[in-house]
Amino acid sequence: MSEPLILEARDLHKSYRMGAGRLPVLRGVSLQLRPGEVVALMGASGSGKSTLLHLLGLLDRPDQGRVLLDGADVTELGQSAAARLRAGAIGFVFQQFHLLADLNALQNVLMPRRIACGWSWWRRAGRERERARAILEAVGLAGRLRHRPAQLSGGEQQRVAIARALVSAPALLLADEPTGNLDSATGADILALLLRLARQRQAALLLATHDAHVAAHSDRVLQLVDGTIVGAAPGP
Repeated sequence: MSEPLILEARDLHKSYRMGAGRLPVLRGVSLQLRPGEVVALMGASGSGKSTLLHLLGLLDRPDQGRVLLDGADVTELGQSAAARLRAGAIGFVFQQFHLLADLNALQNVLMPRRIACGWSWWRRAGRERERARAILEAVGLAGRLRHRPAQLSGGEQQRVAIARALVSAPALLLADEPTGNLDSATGADILALLLRLARQRQAALLLATHDAHVAAHSDRVLQLVDGTIVGAAPGP
């Protein structure tokens, strides 16, 4: 029996309007991710990495092609259904952190849970706070729960973002240049933390990067050039 797939992309195309014409960004991308697998998506700036992650994470829709999550076609989900699925089954880690400035670390981590719980939030709030505290402790921030982003270092902010991505125990993690805004030592620590937690939880991790040192920690490397995957290789 073949291994189950957490994520499958089939022949994804995406373009954007530019004046009177259209700019093609993705030109038929297909890929598969399995539980516990770490895959690096390499490519230069402008190659389409972020666009691809947005399609896989249901932040945007392809012009053509299908996205399947745990075997189910999720390409055409409406906005509300896609938001609930993102909050529960997909974790995002971005280069820019995307933390809400007016919320503290604990409140930022709780945001996906509030969305996923919907009307049941008020019955579950106590349990959800304990879940968020536990994941913040796992990323080394047990003493920073009440600190807002401006009171945290860049590395600490990215730890909060990782905790937020993991709080729902998602099957799929999407990371877009997660160490790009950090110095080399802090970036290495954050990468090690992300990889360790993803593998512990058997989440599939797609890690977009242009850095060969980051890609060297993956199980498999995909090369994206001009919107097309031109080569795939085992990780070093």
